[in-house]
Amino acid sequence: MGYTAYFRLYEELNDYLPAEKRKRAFSLSLQGPTTIQEAICSLGVPPEEVDLVLVNGESVPFNHIICEGDRISIYPIFESLDISNVTRLRDKPLITLVKESKNSNPERR
Repeated sequence: MGYTAYFRLYEELNDYLPAEKRKRAFSLSLQGPTTIQEAICSLGVPPEEVDLVLVNGESVPFNHIICEGDRISIYPIFESLDISNVTRLRDKPLITLVKESKNSNPERR
């Protein structure tokens, strides 16, 4: 039996979508139990490009099973925002930010 979930991809992940699905929420019909990773792959998005997935506002791992009516937000690698305390896709985000102290000298690096 099929069901529907709603997806929204952000920033450069939109490049993997057809024009009519970019930068907006769209529905996806699913057949049987489907994981986040399976759905992402079915959209043509490489999982290694995804840094955060929220289902109904909660961070979930790739093996999370999608339910009827779920609202799924898929985010690319965060380059200037530390999401280490919210991502559940992997133990560490894809990019680790180095926090500068107020007294650090950028010329010494």
